[in-house]
This record gives sequence, structure tokens and C-alpha cells, in this order.
Amino acid sequence: MNTKKKLVVAIDGGYHAYDQEIAILAAAGANFEVRACGGNVEAIRRATADVDAVLVRESPLDAATIDGMHRCQAIVRYGIGVDNIDLRAAQARRIAVANVPDYGTDEVSTQSVALLLAVVRRLRLHDREVREGRWSTGVLQPMYRLRGRTLGLLGYGRIARLTHAMLGGFGFSRVLVSDPAVKDIAGIELASVDQICAQADVISVHAPLTPETRHLINADRIALMRPTAIVVNTARGGLIDLDALYNALAEGRILGAGLDVFEHEPIDPQHPILKLDNVVLTNHIGWYSEEAMRDVQRKAAEEAARVLQGEAPRHWLNRW
Repeated sequence: MNTKKKLVVAIDGGYHAYDQEIAILAAAGANFEVRACGGNVEAIRRATADVDAVLVRESPLDAATIDGMHRCQAIVRYGIGVDNIDLRAAQARRIAVANVPDYGTDEVSTQSVALLLAVVRRLRLHDREVREGRWSTGVLQPMYRLRGRTLGLLGYGRIARLTHAMLGGFGFSRVLVSDPAVKDIAGIELASVDQICAQADVISVHAPLTPETRHLINADRIALMRPTAIVVNTARGGLIDLDALYNALAEGRILGAGLDVFEHEPIDPQHPILKLDNVVLTNHIGWYSEEAMRDVQRKAAEEAARVLQGEAPRHWLNRW
């Protein structure tokens, strides 16, 4: 009888403790290791060739890597987006891919609201003025109240809905939503992406990144936006053409932007958007709180444990 324990590896580091993974997977008859690969494809292939399940954050798992996973049963994303995993290649090898869509909702929604308010009140600019010894109550850049304006939400899943709820007290007169999965809901108006870009003063992006949604916000759609428009993105960086957004911000064609995610991370330190005062940038930290970090680690380990024990994962993305 083969009594060899199964092996689960995490191929990205970054968490300060893995006690939950160790305990949950031990109960499922598996050992757990961290084999941090730093995104290096060859290191990832070596680290995953002999494992029964993989836990992944940002590292790419392409078709060639997945083809080399000789006994893997599950790939679980520590988080929501799975654009770094080749779902079809995993399906072909009967490797279940799962994610953790039900964590960090409060945190990312709060980040969306925080970025919006920081742009609306020009906090970056005024913080710098105070720190550099300049004190003026004059107008440095125009500010506008949110009451009576139009909120546009691209996507209306958990995070977008909570963002909408959090912004409920600011007095938006209209809320436009573009999401093919959403039918009529009280308090919102269904609209196309183009309509939202043309009519909304705040455009908050919450769509998944797919080949169809890449650069959902592009130069043509930015050209539709009002001079008072503010764009907020806490979803995926590839949803926005960053160069097109920069051009509009630099030329004053839109009011501002708040970005937590970028198409290429970390962002190029030479990108000119870093020099603008009308954009607030954070380092893909919207997901984080101590509670959310514990949640995502526990839930990812639980998904891997289910598969190793012959069960289907709760959030199975490539069913066969």
C-alpha cells in the first residue's frame, strides 16, 4: 500500500504565517511547502512537477507548465482573478482550478471609495503642500461635490455592490451599471459601457479581466468622458489602457483617477503618470487587511483539501 503523503506547494511567498495551510492540509493527509519562485517560469516548472496541488498568487501557470504537472489534482488561486492560469490547459489534464471569490470584499470596496475621495478632495496635492511648508487656502485645482452627480459601475458583483452601498450616503442622483449578468434592480439603471463613459462623473471599474475586457477603458471610451470624470480601478490593471488614461489626465480632459492595479506590476518607475497630481496610486493593496489575509489563506487551503479528499471545489472554474 502506498502511504506516501500528498504534497501541496505555494509557489509565491508573501504571507508571514502558513499555520492554517499546514493544519488544514495535514488533516487531508498532505504536507505543505512554500516554494517561492518569484515569478520565474523555469523555477515554477521545477516546483510544480511533483506536487498534488498548487496554491498560487501572481505567478504565471501557462500551458507548458501545467503539462509538466504529472500528478497535480488542483490549482487554487489565493484570490479572485485567474488570468495568470491557463484554464483550458488545466481542464485538458483534469486539474481543477478554483479561486477564492468571497474574501476581501469589504477591503476592496473601501479601497475604491478611499481612492475616489482622495481624488475628489485632491488629498495628494494638499498633503504635499503642507509637508513642503506651503499653506494656502486658495484653489490649487478645482474640486466638485459628489451630491447630484452620476455614478457608473462597470461590473456589479460583490465588490461593486458593496462599493455602491458605501457610496450611498454621498447623494448621487443616478447609478448606472454595465454588467451582462445583471437584470433590473431597484436603484440602478442598466447602461452600456459607452453610455457610462459618456454620462458618469465617477466610473468605478469592477469587471473581470478576459480577452474581451482587456482595455475596456481605451482611448475611444476615454474620449467620451466628461471633463468632471474620475476613473477608479481596483479590479485588474489590464482593464484600462494606462497610456491613454495618462494622456487624458495630463491634458486635463478628465478630472482624475484612482488606481490600485496596473497592467504590468510593479508599474514602470519611469511611467509619466507617476508625476501627475490628479491621480492617486496604490500598490495593489486593496485586498488587504489582517482579517482578509487570514480568510484567503484558509479558504484556498480548504479548496485544495476538498479536491485531495475526492470532493469538488466550491468555486470550480474549469468544470468538465
